[in-house]
Amino acid sequence: MTSVAPPPPLSAGPAVVHVTVSDPRVEPLLRELGDEYSARYGKDAHAELARYPDEEFTAPYGGVLLLLLEHGEPVAGGAFRRYDETTAELKRIWTHSAHRRRGLARRVVAELEREASARGYRRIHLTTGPRQPEARGLYLTTGYTPLFDTEADPESISPLPFEKHLPAAPPQKEAAGS
Repeated sequence: MTSVAPPPPLSAGPAVVHVTVSDPRVEPLLRELGDEYSARYGKDAHAELARYPDEEFTAPYGGVLLLLLEHGEPVAGGAFRRYDETTAELKRIWTHSAHRRRGLARRVVAELEREASARGYRRIHLTTGPRQPEARGLYLTTGYTPLFDTEADPESISPLPFEKHLPAAPPQKEAAGS
């Protein structure tokens, strides 16, 4: 009797990796993000991206997430920081220009929400700029409530705030013998 090898597992896409802002794999995404924001808004956006200290994006209050392709190439990422005691603020959501239209930003947002919820946050707050219709669309389609008049000219509102309430995280199981 000959056995047939099972088919290889389907790829779940890029691996989720938690890193610090100072990890060298983050730099290419932030550089491209700064370049694109600078082009869209007509001023150097790199200083804005460096406005928050790296510590605000580390545990226990914040986190950075990076999605990597199998070859180790950074393709999408994002971060969150403490906004207030029960609210996390999403920042720096980004997909490399060569990897867009694959659902990676949606996956980054979902992973950041999951991580924020696990850390006890019950609400997400974020803002996006008026010249980022892709981001506005992403947040509207992933369940975020706009905190602005969606019929108004986005340029008259800037920045565009959103919020989303998170479900309570499931209780942590106690380790055996505790």
